[in-house]
Amino acid sequence: MGRVAGRADPRLILAWSRPVPDLSEGLAATDSGAGDNDHVTDLPRSAVVRAARLASLPVGMAGRAAWGLGKRVGGKPAEIVTAELRARTAEQLFSVLGQLKGGAMKFGQALSIFESAFPEEMAAPYRAMLTKLQDSAPPLPASTVHAVLAEQLGPRWRRSFVEFDDVPVAAASIGQVHRGIWRDGRTVAVKIQYPGAGPALLSDLAQVSRVARVATAWVPGIEIGPILAELKGRMAEELDYRLEARSQEKFAKGFDGDPHFLIPHVIKFGERVIVSEWIDGEPLSRVINEGTEEQRDLASQRYMEFLLVGPGRVGLLHADPHPGNFRLMPDGRLGIMDFGAVKRLPHGLPDEMGRFLSLAVDGDAEGTLAGLRETGFVRPGMDVDAERLLEYLEPFIVPLRSDTFRFSRPWLRDVFQHINDPRRPNYAVGMRLNLPAEYLLIHRVWLGGIGVLCQIGGEVHGRELVAAYLPGVDLPPLGDPVG
Repeated sequence: MGRVAGRADPRLILAWSRPVPDLSEGLAATDSGAGDNDHVTDLPRSAVVRAARLASLPVGMAGRAAWGLGKRVGGKPAEIVTAELRARTAEQLFSVLGQLKGGAMKFGQALSIFESAFPEEMAAPYRAMLTKLQDSAPPLPASTVHAVLAEQLGPRWRRSFVEFDDVPVAAASIGQVHRGIWRDGRTVAVKIQYPGAGPALLSDLAQVSRVARVATAWVPGIEIGPILAELKGRMAEELDYRLEARSQEKFAKGFDGDPHFLIPHVIKFGERVIVSEWIDGEPLSRVINEGTEEQRDLASQRYMEFLLVGPGRVGLLHADPHPGNFRLMPDGRLGIMDFGAVKRLPHGLPDEMGRFLSLAVDGDAEGTLAGLRETGFVRPGMDVDAERLLEYLEPFIVPLRSDTFRFSRPWLRDVFQHINDPRRPNYAVGMRLNLPAEYLLIHRVWLGGIGVLCQIGGEVHGRELVAAYLPGVDLPPLGDPVG
């Protein structure tokens, strides 16, 4: 699974490049689920209890399979039984991962931003449940919330607030968000980390690895190896809210007054609490579900622009591209939240990205291959046909061959088929490509971002944006003389 001995398995590309699912059903669950924390308990900390709950996933699946067989024997149509079985499995997945929070839920969140390329009727039940994990989880009791605030902000923490709402507005893998009014009158978002989230994260990722053999049944087609490897690698950073607060403030200062983007400033922070400015706006998930064509076009343009502009302006790449972190503001700006996952790029995106992209767009097969060898995407001595390589890359280049391009799910499914069909000659090319470690997160963010763009379904001036903001690129306007 994933990268083996430095070789890039094309399944890794598929796993990290599935489009992000619609969140409309998840939003409805968030509105109802986050509003009642009267009967919840703290994060389960016992390793034995957590392991038992995770182990219940494959056990429960086996029971449902037997139930399904019984229904079939009883004469129920196969397609109805299959649909009910998927729905029941998805329901248990959300329940177990959501209640455990920590690493189990973070794993579920990671899965939730990858929509299978399978037909809609196969993927929908899993997507509907997993997407609830984007913004929703059983919330902590108020007493625990108060204890964390007292520890992080001091025993007189209430004096900092004019108002504080004990009911969270959103809950995620390792923390939940509350709304309040700061002492200076500003409305604020208070992000609080679950007590015990660190040890739970370590324990859960180990447990999830042990039950990985059944994960493909949870969500069809997903390869979880690369997901788990990256989650483990970035765990320490995401647990320390001080690092996240500093990254957020760096973004906020770098984009102060920007006509296209709004990033909330940090007001106060600790190791497990961040207080920052509140931002409203239309959730990108709602734009995906019911946005007008104008909203889709604007959201798509802003979203793609932000991914390109950030590294050059502040030396950081926002590395959590799922729709729950973005808001379309009434004035047309894109609001951005959650900076727990970032890629530090002090010199911006690598120049070679633009250089190799330009060569590929120009149809320079030999130049593209030579450049990829130079940077380690093709290992020394690996036999790769240059023309086949260009053919393999062509679907990713198509959006830059015209002034505008409309990303869509059908287009992305065609891309998957192109690079993952073992019957095609270019499939062997993918098996010969390597993914250098320094590009792993950039690769994931961009492919995940493409997935979001395909869900929004808007038209973007992609060639113009890439030409303006990607270092090393040479893409003259179409129709202009070259040289």
